[in-house]
Amino acid sequence: MLGIIKSIIVTCLFMLYPYLVYRGIESGIVWVAPAVFSAIFLQQSFVARKAKIKIYKALLAIGLLFGAYYLQTVTAKVLPVLIQLMLMYFFGRTLLKDKGPPFIESFVRLDFADIPPEILVYARQLTVLWTAFFAFNALMCVALAVFGNDKWWALYNGVFIYLMIGVLTTGEYIYRHFRFPDLAIPDAKSSIKNMFINGRKIWMDVQQR
Repeated sequence: MLGIIKSIIVTCLFMLYPYLVYRGIESGIVWVAPAVFSAIFLQQSFVARKAKIKIYKALLAIGLLFGAYYLQTVTAKVLPVLIQLMLMYFFGRTLLKDKGPPFIESFVRLDFADIPPEILVYARQLTVLWTAFFAFNALMCVALAVFGNDKWWALYNGVFIYLMIGVLTTGEYIYRHFRFPDLAIPDAKSSIKNMFINGRKIWMDVQQR
């Protein structure tokens, strides 16, 4: 239970990150946001089980800490890019033959005891879609950080990304009912409940592959 609470707190901080950076830029204390997240990544490196994850988290923490001191605004704006690239990596690597099953399939298995072959194909296609989505976001984050103003950067990272995630998730839920009209698909409430309960476990499993 404590792990779930900590995950919720960290997730909320990540969601508020663009706003915190924007306010930090306006107030002249933009270094605070990357410094806080440096501490979060450092703590995660201590509890990680896999050596590769420990090193990755520790290096990220050190990089953010140095950046918070020397290149404050650039460092603050680069973190969302790293997050999108990390998500792209974790989704995309599960498509590899020796790193499977595909990320979406892991969640689908929560709803189906016996998964039809066509659902397995669909889960793989969805994993490809989400991988491309995060790659697109990474490019947009870079473009706005370099060419956009601070307000539009904060709006895209703090609002538009989550709106697009909502639209993509809702659109996919509607589409799957048309694509598989005869399949007994669990209702959205049940699927969300399963994802909430088991999401952290699946995420950690992907990290260990």
